[in-house]
Amino acid sequence: MDVAALLDRARRAGLHVATAESCTGGMVIAALTDIPGSSDVVERGFVTYTNRAKEEMLGVTRASLDAFGAVSEQVAKEMAEGALAHSTADLAVSITGIAGPGGSEFKPEGRVCFGLAMAGRATLTETVEFGALGRANVRAASRDHALGLLLGALPA
Repeated sequence: MDVAALLDRARRAGLHVATAESCTGGMVIAALTDIPGSSDVVERGFVTYTNRAKEEMLGVTRASLDAFGAVSEQVAKEMAEGALAHSTADLAVSITGIAGPGGSEFKPEGRVCFGLAMAGRATLTETVEFGALGRANVRAASRDHALGLLLGALPA
């Protein structure tokens, strides 16, 4: 992933980016801010590892957490929309998943839900089953997928 190109496209479009991360623990915002000059594009990053943090920092509802669980497209949607609402960003990506080790029959290791919210557009969500690649690999794949979602949302 060419993160510098992503930042350049956002810069040309005059768009600011926010992230809302759970299982990646800030890896997406770190990848963005590793590039010098990113401060004119990157607005802020939320690391909301616990349900409480998702509620307090992003406005994720207790009802959604209870009904769907933290690893769900509904929660990913609320996380992305919350990142927009609690920032001045124009575009936000969210990640919530099970990096491992572990998981369950219903929510296996490697299941990661993403949200992509942009001012004036419907929020997109998706679930990717990365599989039991190991914690580090699931997190890296999730980071890269989120960066790809951001890039795909930006004008060429």
